[in-house]
Amino acid sequence: MQTRTLGRTGRSVSVIGLGTWQLGADWGVVADSDALAVLDAAAAAGVTFFDTADVYGDGRSETTIGRWLASNPGAGVTVATKLGRRLDQVPENYSAANFRAWIDRSRANLGVDTVDLVQLHCPPTSVYSNDRVFDDLDALVDDGSIAAYGVSVETVDEALTAIARPGVASVQIILNAFRLKPLDAVLPAAIDAGVGIIARVPLASGLLSGRYSVDTTFAANDHRTYNRSGEAFDVGETFSGVDFETGVRAAQQFAEIAREFGPDGATTSQVALAWIARQPGVSTVIPGARSVDQATANAAAGSIELADGIDDAVRDLYDRDFRAAIHPRW
Repeated sequence: MQTRTLGRTGRSVSVIGLGTWQLGADWGVVADSDALAVLDAAAAAGVTFFDTADVYGDGRSETTIGRWLASNPGAGVTVATKLGRRLDQVPENYSAANFRAWIDRSRANLGVDTVDLVQLHCPPTSVYSNDRVFDDLDALVDDGSIAAYGVSVETVDEALTAIARPGVASVQIILNAFRLKPLDAVLPAAIDAGVGIIARVPLASGLLSGRYSVDTTFAANDHRTYNRSGEAFDVGETFSGVDFETGVRAAQQFAEIAREFGPDGATTSQVALAWIARQPGVSTVIPGARSVDQATANAAAGSIELADGIDDAVRDLYDRDFRAAIHPRW
């Protein structure tokens, strides 16, 4: 497993991390024992970065990670959580008092005195320009409640605004073969500023596994059903905002790219993850997993080498199928 420095945190993390939205909610039911087994498998495969949020299962994901940390002292895993989505998404709710309540709850859930990394959870755009918000986050660093803070964003413009702030350690952004806009300006700016990039939704909600057909259905409590048109939150979080049928067809084409440029035996998902990891400026990629097999296979992407030419092939696919619809939106 390759490791990289996570921006201004100064921490070394695995290039393939673990996203734990699946262990909380919105992807169908995952039993507690299965969730703990996923964490075990990821760590055993070299993963040293877990990403969660206080709203994943209303704290269930954080609590599960807390139980795992208690059973694995000294594991050397960096845990990042997110805050801000527990109340209506209006700028005034991003206040010092709410930050204190939210972070104390996350500390209790995780069973830690100091949270390694706290990220604003895709707040309203104006929050990124509010000096008071970042002063409040600095105060949490100063009193030892958090070691560092970053942001999770929806758009490139939000990312660039955050990167310009001296206290922001990391930016989490959607980046995959169907969402290339961050390559243009965000990754270069992050490199120049020493800010870490956490790539989320790396498999476009599973599309880039190449396992879906246009007839594939998902459970009613799965966001791939109830948020397909953005009914619950930003549609870009589900299938990266691409039309499902278009995404299925493009995923079949990506599978051909994976066979051509990936090593023998690598899956389409592994090549998709390894492609993101090879982009300059990416610190860690955070695929989710609902099973031990998924967690182990995803982690293996952290040691895959891809053939030259894959970047041009991915760009051609994006330009042909997605640029017109996706590039102007996020």
